[in-house]
Amino acid sequence: MAGRFITFEGGEGGGKSTQLQLLAEALAGRGREVVTTREPGGSPGAEDIRALLVNGTVDRWDATTEALLHSAARRDHLVKTVWPALGRGAWVLCDRFADSTLAYQGYGHGIALETVEALTRLAIGEFSPDLTVILDLPVEIGLARAGGRANACASSAEDRYERMGAAFHQRLRLGFLTIAGADPERCVVVDASKPVEEVRADILAVVEQRLAP
Repeated sequence: MAGRFITFEGGEGGGKSTQLQLLAEALAGRGREVVTTREPGGSPGAEDIRALLVNGTVDRWDATTEALLHSAARRDHLVKTVWPALGRGAWVLCDRFADSTLAYQGYGHGIALETVEALTRLAIGEFSPDLTVILDLPVEIGLARAGGRANACASSAEDRYERMGAAFHQRLRLGFLTIAGADPERCVVVDASKPVEEVRADILAVVEQRLAP
């Protein structure tokens, strides 16, 4: 595929959506076609599944059901949105991808990692991001930020995962750092506790070094 696929990962409150948009603006300023998207979601069918996952009570689904729903949404997202965009040469920036399923349902909820990885292979085959930016910060800071965001948009808060408790989010953070350590050619960890503009500069430097936009 002629385009580039960059994913943004990390725990709650890390600023993924903000940094994704800032990078999109920088790339568009260099004449690139940029498609911004998210998971779960990013296509009509996947957005329907998203509503099932991010709303409702914490115990609405068990971990295996969650992983299956995420995988189904991911497949539809790839088929309808990501792969067509890459095929025409666009740069696709995605807020979460398969690493989130491994981190949340695997490390967070305790599903065997091999099971999550098998579901991922079924959904996406050998496809993989060109670059994954993992925005890392202490759990307490991230949850405080996410809580503030939810309070500001109380009518549309998608906070089911945010309400899963500090221990869950500590496992989640460890999961993302473990994923990054196992695949350093694809993943880069960025300190998301720094000011927004500093984080933006760090991400742009990595993109320039690794993908030469």
